Amino acid sequence: MPTLTIHDQPLPYAAKLPERPASDVTLVVIHCTELPDLATAREYGERVLYETGTGNSGHYYIDRDGSVHRYVPGTRVAHHVRGYNPPSIGIELVNRGRYPNWFDSRNQTMREPYTSAQIDALRALLAQLRTEYPNLQEIAGHEDLDTARVPASDDPSREVPRKLDPGPLFPWPDVLVGSGLRRLHAPH
Repeated sequence: MPTLTIHDQPLPYAAKLPERPASDVTLVVIHCTELPDLATAREYGERVLYETGTGNSGHYYIDRDGSVHRYVPGTRVAHHVRGYNPPSIGIELVNRGRYPNWFDSRNQTMREPYTSAQIDALRALLAQLRTEYPNLQEIAGHEDLDTARVPASDDPSREVPRKLDPGPLFPWPDVLVGSGLRRLHAPH
C-alpha cells in the first residue's frame, strides 16, 4: 500500500458532534457524494441542519484524484447514514451519482465510474482505519443500510430509492479483497 496523506479540514461544527471511543467503531459505510465536485460536497457538509448546530457529513472524502480529506475525526459521531451513525465511519467518494435530479424516476442510473486513484486511496484508508480502530470489522454501502423509498420528483405516484450509493459501478470485489472487512447488509 502506498503511504496515505490525509488532509485535515475539520468542518466548523466538528467539535459539536458527540464523542466516542475508538473501540466503539465497528463499521465503515461507503457513500458517493452524488454531487459534481469536492467543493460542492464541502458546501453541503458545512450546512447546519440540526438544533445542535451540526449537519450531514461523512468523516472522510476521497476526490477523483485520490486525495483524502478528513472533515470529521473518527472519534466523533457524524451524521451520514440513518440508524448506523454511532458505530460507523462514513467515507464519501466524489461522484456525480444521480446529481442533480436525485429522485427523478427517469434518472436512477448512476453512470460515472470511480477512478482507480479513488479505489487505491480507499483501500489504503481502510487499511489505516483497521489499525486505528481495533473493533472495525464490517463494511457496507449506504444503499445496503438505507433502503427507504421516496416519491419520485417527476411523478409522486412512483417511488424511487432514497439512497443508491455507492451504486452498481462501485468495485466491491476490488475493495473487499485483503481488507479484513465483512460486507454488512441491513435486514429487510
